[in-house]
Amino acid sequence: MKIIFTFCNSYLKVGRYVFIVLLVYHLTFGIDNCSAQWIPLNCPAGGRVSCLTVSGTNIFAGTSDFGIYRSADDGGNWLAVNNGLINSKVLAVTSAGANVYAGTFGSGVFRSADSGWTWTNVSSIYPLQSVYAFAANGNYLFAGTDLNGVYYTTNNGTNWTAVNNGLMSQAIRALAFNGSTLFAGTNLGVYKSTNNGTTWFPANNGFPNQQVKSIIVNGSDLYAGTFGYGVFRSTDNGGSWLDINNGLTNPYNLCLVSNGANLLAGTANGMFKSTNNGTSWYPSNSGLSSQGISSLIVKNSNIFAGTSDGVSRSVNNGINWTSVNNGLTNPPVFSSASIGSNIFAGTAGIGVFTSSNNGVNWATVNFGLINQVVRALISVDIDLYAGTDGGVFRSTNSGLGWTALNNGLTNYSVKSLLVNGSYMFAGTAGGIFRSSNSGGNWISVNSGLTNQTVNNITVNGATMFAGTEGGGVFRSGNNGTTWTAVNSGLTNQTVNAVAANGANVFAGTYGGGVFLSTNNGGNWTAVNNGLTNQYVLTLMFSGSNLFAGTAGGVFLSNNNGTGWVNKNQGFNPVSPVATFLIANNYIFSGTISQYAWRRLLSEIIGIQNISSEIPSSFSLHQNYPNPFNPVTKIRYDLPKNSFVNLVVFDARGCEVETLVNENQSAGTYEAAFNGNKLSSGVYFFKMQAGKSSVDFIETKLMLLVK
Repeated sequence: MKIIFTFCNSYLKVGRYVFIVLLVYHLTFGIDNCSAQWIPLNCPAGGRVSCLTVSGTNIFAGTSDFGIYRSADDGGNWLAVNNGLINSKVLAVTSAGANVYAGTFGSGVFRSADSGWTWTNVSSIYPLQSVYAFAANGNYLFAGTDLNGVYYTTNNGTNWTAVNNGLMSQAIRALAFNGSTLFAGTNLGVYKSTNNGTTWFPANNGFPNQQVKSIIVNGSDLYAGTFGYGVFRSTDNGGSWLDINNGLTNPYNLCLVSNGANLLAGTANGMFKSTNNGTSWYPSNSGLSSQGISSLIVKNSNIFAGTSDGVSRSVNNGINWTSVNNGLTNPPVFSSASIGSNIFAGTAGIGVFTSSNNGVNWATVNFGLINQVVRALISVDIDLYAGTDGGVFRSTNSGLGWTALNNGLTNYSVKSLLVNGSYMFAGTAGGIFRSSNSGGNWISVNSGLTNQTVNNITVNGATMFAGTEGGGVFRSGNNGTTWTAVNSGLTNQTVNAVAANGANVFAGTYGGGVFLSTNNGGNWTAVNNGLTNQYVLTLMFSGSNLFAGTAGGVFLSNNNGTGWVNKNQGFNPVSPVATFLIANNYIFSGTISQYAWRRLLSEIIGIQNISSEIPSSFSLHQNYPNPFNPVTKIRYDLPKNSFVNLVVFDARGCEVETLVNENQSAGTYEAAFNGNKLSSGVYFFKMQAGKSSVDFIETKLMLLVK
């Protein structure tokens, strides 16, 4: 079985191999100003806004899958601000002093001191918790977690202290201060503390033993929104509660906000408003694009609602609503693949998208894809495989329909997919699974794999490598039957990516940068010179060029990691890069917060000009070495400024890789080609060059021997 990442559209005639030439020659030679930088691609809409807060003149919106967005013009425009925010599932946001804090699902608290431009994890809480609520009072900041109750910090998150004495339920969904009294909404009603959480006692007189989703203070009154029992009011600081649900036809209350005499309740079925302290309610949904309300805030005279379809704003206390979602449309892209001229993007929560015009337009292809958190995509011949949080799916028609392939797959959280010979492998949160029938059946292959949270799998010749979460790198020489830890010198063992090029194997770690091994993982050495962001999410080779996708964008090394160069020109803002794809002469980057970007591969890699002398004629030299394994170099001469197209084909005439497709000055050049992912055999390289027409065309044969 062979993985085909490229497209077959060109044929040539060489010796006894007869093919039809279908080469599109570009006659435009002026260099586009945009070609020297990353270009953002159009992106699909979507995104549940789970929380909102105001910090100065800015509004921050936390989404359930796409991180945090900021608006400086009351929702007129939104900008993703996620640099350093490694967890895109945001449950709570708040501002305290000059800082903004984000509570995430499973990764604790992040802090930004620069209006969201950069984020730092400030969770000394272990294990890291899902944080659903914040409340601030003076220099105290309290965080409510999903399983371990309430924590506080007095030094901006540097240290946290648990304060749960008397708190019978430690699933916290709401926190609020009324003067010096702190209230906590839990799965067992309301608790309060008068000594900053040192001790807690129930405040549930008249209150059902139910989950509290929100608590707000309006004047001298307290209001609590519940899940299933509507809204309750206390006029004696939580001493007793009264059910106030007249007219509130949906009791599944998610959030509350007050604006003067106006009280708004966002529910699972729209907005309700009260002008008499909750004595009676009436619907207030005019213009509201979605009726699933999850958050409400007030900024100046405006009310903002976070919904399952973005943000809506009301300037008249909820009488009318307007969607304000410009820019709030970027899902994280975790994975990518290509079949023919079509490219595919796997996203967090919106499934798979496809584009036939290099990302200018996208369409969803999710029929049958019952889990749409797509962390891995690979193409195998004409089939497309997706690794999701719900297992493995296959499409035989470019994503138009999907079938689950989970027989024997005991862990459905699939993080990576790989094909090696006749086997397919799935790296999951519960180890590695292998299939010998294209995913029809899976068996566990974890012998020796002491850490079974597998982030990435790659193959180098007959050897496989697995990067794990906290367990470093494991190696297998027998298709996964047994694994051995190979971590000598690997000082950071959270490995998100592994890539190989000949005798060199690279491991991308989370916080320790890139490590290199020249002896199949026997020893590792850090190679981070110039790699200013060492939170590495993905690695990919193109020829001898190694790309690193980091929390700080894209870096490139063409000397086996000895030196790295920042390649973020055009990114605004710079976003964590989770996946790369090379197709159709472009390199595509999928990001955590800015969807997909594109850049000409030849422009970002660059072709080395090895001589300043002007040749007397066009010439294409034989590659060297030849035969080769897996890297060879191709030299060519240009007697004048020319547009150059240099392409590698396989023996069938299918295009394998475009090495050059750009204007170049007169001189002698050298391009590298890496056949690491190809099988042994005959390949061809073809060069066309000219200024306003084809002045030169030649094809040569080369042999890859593994």
